[in-house]
Parts: sequence; structure tokens; C-alpha cells
Amino acid sequence: MSVGYPIGIEEEYFLAEAETKNAVSRMPKALIRRARGALGEQVTPELLQSQIEIATPICHSLEEARGHLRRYRRALRDATAEFELEVFAAGTHPMAEWNEQQPTDKPRYAKLTNDLQFLARRNMMCGLHVHVEIRDPHVRIDVMNRILPFLPVLLGLSTSSPFWRKHATGLMGYRLAAYDELPRTGIPDFFVNLADYNSFIDTLVGAGVIEDASHVWWAIRPSLRFPTLELRIADSCTHMEDTLCIAAIYRCLVRALRRLPDLNGIWRNHTRLLIEENRWRAQRYGTAEGLIDFNARRVVPFTEIIEAMLDLIAEDAEAFGCRAEVAHARTILQRGTSAAQQIALYRRLRDTEGASRIEALRAVVGWLAQTTAAV
Repeated sequence: MSVGYPIGIEEEYFLAEAETKNAVSRMPKALIRRARGALGEQVTPELLQSQIEIATPICHSLEEARGHLRRYRRALRDATAEFELEVFAAGTHPMAEWNEQQPTDKPRYAKLTNDLQFLARRNMMCGLHVHVEIRDPHVRIDVMNRILPFLPVLLGLSTSSPFWRKHATGLMGYRLAAYDELPRTGIPDFFVNLADYNSFIDTLVGAGVIEDASHVWWAIRPSLRFPTLELRIADSCTHMEDTLCIAAIYRCLVRALRRLPDLNGIWRNHTRLLIEENRWRAQRYGTAEGLIDFNARRVVPFTEIIEAMLDLIAEDAEAFGCRAEVAHARTILQRGTSAAQQIALYRRLRDTEGASRIEALRAVVGWLAQTTAAV
């Protein structure tokens, strides 16, 4: 089994009141102490007090990552229950009102709030971030360029944000639509090489626009803190196995792109625009309507896209011993993404059982909390 390309996984979660299912506006100070007592520095507060984040240590296998995520989710479930709260993973909180949220009292977040102003308090989104180690910074830029066409696929599989401010949005992945309000987000441009990327970052830092590269929030980016390429496009995954599937596929794609240096090596002036079009389709439809095949110039069903991707990374999944994790993508297609499941529950309660909109949304939040903890 290959031992290269170690990974790290970061998951962001929402906190909700157990009775009302509303987002908490202020996190109990004792909660973070309780969580850290169980998990140490692997758990941290986020920009808003209704959010909390965990980060695994460096992992060399998906089974190792699974053990950490299972422990984290269980510990957070137990810790929040002591404060009559629930914790869940989703791209947006179905019940949250952004104007009721309070920022976390940390110097970095205070600076962000001052910079982003109104947008900081609207940042009621939770994502999944996956780091894969690529020690050579030149190679990180090359892989980032060539992995971009795959990002909408990973987004589609992860979609878990169909609601915003107590309303169904009609999108499976509304999170990125809201996130796009922030600067330096979305699909990055093509960079000729590392010097080209560094020139971009140095220009912003030199002009005093940003402090460092951590203020670039693209769908994928070279990490500033670690020798990794960080995937950021995915919604926070309600099902733990969905998280592991996306992490496994991403890790395999990184290896495949190193193994196949000509794959996605040709860019045209409109390539990024086509990737953005597929990103929109993933946000809008999840896995239901397919994505554009750039060469065939037609929309290809998601099932066909997934099978082609699994064929492409079969050798890499074998090398990493994660064939089951990448094959879980088929389960997501058959079962439906978290967003599809949320909408199905909401519609059944509204259309069949006569529930009010708020009653149905509370049931959705309850399902999210239960499913997040079902590990």
C-alpha cells in the first residue's frame, strides 16, 4: 500500500438549540472548554459563535481519518447535549437568521469582521476542507491548475445546503452562492507557474490588501501553514462516509494527476468559464442533472461522470487502499446527497403530513443532528 500523500480533514459544524432548532447566537463559554477537554486543540471556534470546527492530525490512510472523525463527532454530540444543544454538519443552517449571529471574540476574527463588514455576519456557511500533502510548491501549482475541472464533481457529491433563512432556495448547494459575496472566492485562475502565483499574492500583500495568502478563499488553494493543496469547494457533509468519500477521491485525483502529467494539461481562454458553469450546475442540481463534457459539448449524467472518474483513479485507490471509500460515490448517487434527503423530508412533511414550514424545517434540523452523530 502507498504511504505517500498524507491527508488532513477539517469539518465545520453548526450549533442549534435542542428544543427550538434555531442557531445559537452565543456559544456557552464552557462548551469549548468541555469539547477541548475531550478532543484537545483539534476543536476550535469559528468566525461566528454558532459554528465550531474540528481538524484531524496528519493521516496516512482513510481508516485512520475515519477513526478521528468518528471520535470527534461523538465527543461533540455528547458535549453539546450537556448544554441542551445539538451539533450537525451541513453547508447552511436551515433555521438560521444571519442578523442574529455574533462573531467569536478572537483578534483574527475581529480583523475579518472589520474588513468584511456586513458580509462577515452573513457568513453562516460551513464547509469541508481536505489537505493533501504535495511538498514541492511548484508541483502544487501544477496540480491545482489541472484538478480544477474535477471540482464541480466533488461539490455535487457534497451538496448539503438547500435552505437559507428558513426557506428552500431551489438550489442543492446554496452555500457557495452566499460565499461568493466574499472577495477572493470561487474557481481560481490558471497560473503559469509558482512565480506567477507568488506574484499575485505578493501584489496583494505588498499593496496592503491582505496580510497573507490565508485571506485567499478559493475553492482550492495552496495552504499557507502546511505543504498541502487544500480543497475548499465542498459543503460540510452530514454523513461521515460522504466526507471520507470526497477526501479519498480528492487524494486519488492528486496522485493521478502526478501519475498522468498530460491530464488536463491544455487550457483555453474559456476553460475557467466552463468550469464555473459546471460549478453552477453542481450548486443548482447537486447530482441530479449532470455536468458539461467540454470535449463532447453536451451535458453528461452524473452517473456517467462518476464511473469515468472511478475508472481514472482505480490504480490510485488501490495504492491507497481506499477502494471502498471512493466507491461510496455510487451510494451517494443512489441514496441522494444530504441536500436531496433534506428536501425529500421537508416536502413529505409539508405536502403529505400538512406540517407548517417551520415544523418541517425543525424536523430537517433534527434529522441533520441525528445523521451527523450516526457514526
